[in-house]
Amino acid sequence: MLRLVRTDSDNPDFQALVALLDQDLAVRDGDDHAFYAQLNALARVRHAVVAYLGDEPVGCGAFKEYAAGVAEIKRVFVLPARRGQGVAGAVLAEVERWAREAAYAAAVLETGQNQPEAIRLYERSGYARTANYGQYAGVANSVCMRKEIGRQLPPAG
Repeated sequence: MLRLVRTDSDNPDFQALVALLDQDLAVRDGDDHAFYAQLNALARVRHAVVAYLGDEPVGCGAFKEYAAGVAEIKRVFVLPARRGQGVAGAVLAEVERWAREAAYAAAVLETGQNQPEAIRLYERSGYARTANYGQYAGVANSVCMRKEIGRQLPPAG
């Protein structure tokens, strides 16, 4: 049974999965990898999710604030042997749920042209392509997407 654990970037299982993700991206991105690697640093990620099948960490994802009311989805990855089993969709849904609970109204993300399976996952999950944002503006290999995830709640008080 799939178990989703909310954690942060200090979690060793999250770090190990991200290291595997980075290895995969180094191959896919080729010469562009150094540019992307600098944008995917793990320091101070407070909202990370690790998926477990039994005791085995099999997938991960995270979010951080991009702008007021907008979360940026980061570091979504599933072990190759565990793909096609709904893990990525479950991780993404949990990351979105957590962002919604934290009063984010929308989510943005960036993926690469060389990651067609990621693009399909995000499209199936309701994301639509949008103009490349922030550090990805003008980067031909980047595919940026956005989804409305919920209504932002007013501050309590």
